Amino acid sequence: MNSVTEVNTRATTSRIPSQEVSRDANTPHVISNEVIAIAHAAKQASRILANLPTAAKDEALSNIAEALERNSAKILAANAEDVKQGEALIASGELTRALFKRLGLNQDKLRAMIDGVLAVRELPDPAGRMLASTMLDAGPEPGQYLRLDKVSCPLGVLAIIFEARPDAITQISSLAIKSGNAVILKGGKEVERTMRAILEVIRGALAAPGSRVPADAVSGVYGREAVQTLLGLTGTIDLVIPRGSNALVQHIQRNTHIPVLGHADGVCHIFIDRSADRSRNFERVIPVVVDSKIQYPAVCNAVETVLVHAEIAAAILPPLYAALHESGVKVRGDARTHALLADAAIDLVRDDEWHTEYSDLILAIRVVDSLDAAINHIEQHGSHHTDAILTEDAAAAERFLNEVDSANVLLNCSTRFSDGYRYGFGAEVGISTSKLHARGPVGLEGLVTYKYKVIGAGQVVSDYAGDNARPFLHRRLV
Repeated sequence: MNSVTEVNTRATTSRIPSQEVSRDANTPHVISNEVIAIAHAAKQASRILANLPTAAKDEALSNIAEALERNSAKILAANAEDVKQGEALIASGELTRALFKRLGLNQDKLRAMIDGVLAVRELPDPAGRMLASTMLDAGPEPGQYLRLDKVSCPLGVLAIIFEARPDAITQISSLAIKSGNAVILKGGKEVERTMRAILEVIRGALAAPGSRVPADAVSGVYGREAVQTLLGLTGTIDLVIPRGSNALVQHIQRNTHIPVLGHADGVCHIFIDRSADRSRNFERVIPVVVDSKIQYPAVCNAVETVLVHAEIAAAILPPLYAALHESGVKVRGDARTHALLADAAIDLVRDDEWHTEYSDLILAIRVVDSLDAAINHIEQHGSHHTDAILTEDAAAAERFLNEVDSANVLLNCSTRFSDGYRYGFGAEVGISTSKLHARGPVGLEGLVTYKYKVIGAGQVVSDYAGDNARPFLHRRLV
């Protein structure tokens, strides 16, 4: 990847008081310089924000929520323009219907976004917490201790690249502020007008008299050239979080040396075990499957494949199919499913299609012979995002929850529960399928790291080496 030369912050920041890069900027060179200036301004803001008390951050979130409410008409009008343009993008093939479904805002959705900001305000501050404290040595004299403290601290500057979802703007901004991080947002072109309107409101609230959170703690950039520049700013941007399609995530991962947090896709499964509530005619099982598919089919935690134990397949497939069909779901299946539902219109799923994220009212069903076969299918075709088992067998449940290697594993409930808001995180910046740093819905706790502070009184290492070395106490205090 081509490197990007960083320019002097003082020389460039004054040219962009709004801290936004227009997709209509004159040349790629101008865009690159402006993005670099925004990133440097965000870095400076992050240093201030990282040391603010919780009360200052909470006050900023209160001000943002009030400003969003005052400017709701402006935000909804901008979104209406995006929706109108989105219809044209669908016609030209530049936008999928699944993404389009995430684009629209109304008064209720905007109210939920505002409530989300206030919910984050009420959460405990994750930064500045004492995680551990160890007395290394009491010292030769009273008060001359040597102590090691492990303290949580913000990551620094986050770059969030997302598609279509207006609620991501307020979720991410509020989580960043509360955790003490600056954030640079880059939305897809389908959501640009909405993003401009929301960021103008947020930055205006932060710039109001008395605010201690710098306005440059939240900024936005636009256009593909801006993305390439952001991805080259190693050392300025601390973490990139892509939220969108498999293609978007893979592009980000291939084109940056900055750490990337996220998930490529959401191929989520439900396994209906042989001990599912057959005695109750599957009255609890079928609604869980239907909810997992239809409650919001375009999102990454909607179920895409249902695995059914062969021992109950003949009994459950007809009522399950009927419920799905009544809800408008197109059912696909393997040969055994097709045979058991011979009178239904079911497309056959090819062997190379099981790793498919439909993001629509489409569901694949496969009949499997055992719990082991279900776990093996999920390992082979899943995305390590969210997988669930429906069973009355405690041993089967324990095996599934322990052996399925996914960020979220669920028992007897809808896959749609794997969500930061529903987990009590207030909101989420995304869902991570990584095993490093943060996994699952990433809320405040995933946006901090830690540092070690060593507190001494003139100690030197040579006193702790050699024949007469002082011993370390290593006495845990916290």
